Amino acid sequence: MTPIQHWNSTRRLRLFVQTVRDMLVSMGPLLLLGGGLLVAAYWWLDPQPPREVRLATGPAGSAYAAFGEGYAKALARDRIQVKLIPSEGAQDDLAHLRAGTADVGFVRGGMADQVADTEAGIVSLGSLFYEPIWVFYRRDLPLARRQPGGALERLTQLRGLRVNVDQDGSGVPQIVEKLLTLNQLSATDLRLSNLPPDAAGQALKQGKLDAAVLISAPQSELIRSLLRDPAIALMPFEQNEAYSRHLPFLSTVTLPRGVVDLAADLPAHDIPLLATTTSLLSRDRTHPALRQLFAQAAQSQHSAAGWFNGVRDFPNTRTSELPVSPEGDRAINGTPPAWARYLPFWAGNLLERMWLVIGGLLVLMLPLSRVVPPLYTFRVRSRVFRWYARLREVEAKLEAGEGEREALLDELDELDRVTHRIAVPLSYAEELYALRNNIYAVRKRLLAQRPPVPPAMDAPGD
Repeated sequence: MTPIQHWNSTRRLRLFVQTVRDMLVSMGPLLLLGGGLLVAAYWWLDPQPPREVRLATGPAGSAYAAFGEGYAKALARDRIQVKLIPSEGAQDDLAHLRAGTADVGFVRGGMADQVADTEAGIVSLGSLFYEPIWVFYRRDLPLARRQPGGALERLTQLRGLRVNVDQDGSGVPQIVEKLLTLNQLSATDLRLSNLPPDAAGQALKQGKLDAAVLISAPQSELIRSLLRDPAIALMPFEQNEAYSRHLPFLSTVTLPRGVVDLAADLPAHDIPLLATTTSLLSRDRTHPALRQLFAQAAQSQHSAAGWFNGVRDFPNTRTSELPVSPEGDRAINGTPPAWARYLPFWAGNLLERMWLVIGGLLVLMLPLSRVVPPLYTFRVRSRVFRWYARLREVEAKLEAGEGEREALLDELDELDRVTHRIAVPLSYAEELYALRNNIYAVRKRLLAQRPPVPPAMDAPGD
C-alpha cells in the first residue's frame, strides 16, 4: 500500500468513526428517553418471573405426587425450579394456597368456596382429569355374600362396617359425609377411620378394614393394585345419575370393561362410578408467566386419552368451579403466539409482556425522531463553524492594525492545518471548503498589505 493509499484509508476510517459518533450523539436524547421509559415499564410490569415456584402435590405415591414430578421436569426445561410441597391431599393443597405457602396446587371439585376463594384471589388454570370415588371392599364380607351376585351396590350397605375415608386434609371425609347424608346415614353409623391411602390399602388387604373410600386418578399405583387384587372388589355407583343431580360438582363416569387388563378381561363388565374433577389452582399473585408455563405444561401432562376420557378432553375450562385465569384460558382455548414457537421462554415472555409498551414507544418516538436530522446537521457543521470565531479574531486584528504581520500569518497557517484534519461527510464538504477559502482570502489580504518601513537612522555627525 502506497503512502497516499494508506492516508486515504486512514481518513475514510476516521470519517466513518466520526459519522457513527455524530449519529449516536444526535440520537442520544431520544435514546435516553426511550431507554428510561423502557426501564420504568420493565420495573412496573416485572415481566420476568422468579426462578422458583411452589407446587402443593399430595401424599407420597399418590397421583398428585406423580403429576407434580411431571410438572417439575416440564418447567425445568425453562430453568424454573418447582419446589414440591407434600400434603395430605386436595383439602390440604387448598389450605396451602389460601395461606400463601404454595403458589400452585391440585384441588378437586367440591373443595373450594366459590365466593370466598374468588375474593381471596385464587384462580383456576383449567380442569385436568377425573378422580373417581373408589369404594373398595373385601369380597369375603358376610354382608356381601348375602347380596345378589355377592356384591355391594349401595352405600347404605356399609352400615356398621370398618370403613376408612382417608385423612382430613385429603378432602375425602368431607365428600363422603355429603354422600352419607344423601343416604340418610351419619358418621356414627359406620366405624370410620382416617388412615392415609397406602396404609388403608395394606389394612384392607390384611383384613383389618372392611372397606376403604379413595378419591384418586387411576394413575395411582395403589388404585391399580387394588383393582387387580382378587380378594378386593370395587363397588359400582348404580345411582350415579341421581348423585350428580344432588351434588353438581360430581360427574358420572364409567370404568369400561377390560380397561384395567384386556387379556384378563378386568373388569368383567362396565362399572358406573362417580368422579370429581381436579383442577390446577393458583394464586393471582403468582407471576403470570409462571401461570402460563403451568397451563402449557398441563397440555402435555393431561391431554392423552385415559380410562374415563378421550384424547384432548382435558385440560378444559368447562368444569372449573373458580374463574379461569387469562393464562389458562389462552393455553387451553386459544392459539399460542407465533413467536412462542421460535423464541426461548424468557424472550417470548418478555415480548408478550412488553409488546404494548414497545408499540407505544414506537408511536411516541416517530414524531420525536424528526429532531435527529437537525441535531446531526448541527453537530457536523459545528466542527467547521467553530473555527470561524478564530478566523474573525485574526481578521479583526488585521483591520485594526494590531499584531505582528508574521504572527498573524502563523496563526492563519495553524488554522489552515487544523481545517485539513477536519473530517466531514461529502454532503457537508461545501462548508469545509468555504472555511478554507475564507482563510485563504484573509491570508491574501494580509499579504497584500505593505510591510511597515523601519525608521531611518540618523547619519553620524548629524
